[in-house]
Formats: sequence, structure tokens, C-alpha cells
Amino acid sequence: MTGSSDPATIQAEIEATRARLGRTVDEISARLDVRAHAREKAFVARDTVVETYRESPPVVIGGALALIGLVAGLVVWRRKRTTRRRKR
Repeated sequence: MTGSSDPATIQAEIEATRARLGRTVDEISARLDVRAHAREKAFVARDTVVETYRESPPVVIGGALALIGLVAGLVVWRRKRTTRRRKR
């Protein structure tokens, strides 16, 4: 602030301060937008998978099958474990 008592100068300083404050609030809200960040990360992951598949389809297919096998194994293991606990 300049310390000037001219109303036009004071009004211009107020408008400049409002503009800076508005930009700051916009930047903070953009940083705190969790949904937008998650969406962006999902798109990046999808693009990475697509590019990897285009470069080497067997690797991606093998990785997907391994992941499916792992999940199926975990499901079977958990079911057996819960069945054993119920029998006790």
C-alpha cells in the first residue's frame, strides 16, 4: 500500500488486492481438488497401460493373467480361512 489518500489510487489498490486474492484462492482450491487429481492419475495409468500394450501385448496379457490368478488365489485362501474359523 502506498499510503496515498487519493480515492482512485486506493480503489485501484483494492481491486489489485482482490485480484491477487482471487488467484490465490483458485490455486488453493485446485490443489485441494482430490477428485480431479484422482481422475488425472487414473487417466495417466490408463494411458501407460495402453502404451505398454501397444509396445508389447504379451507382457500386458501375461501381467493381467497373473493379477487375475493372484486375486483368485486370495479369494480362495480367504474363503478357506473363514470356513475353518466357523467350524471351530
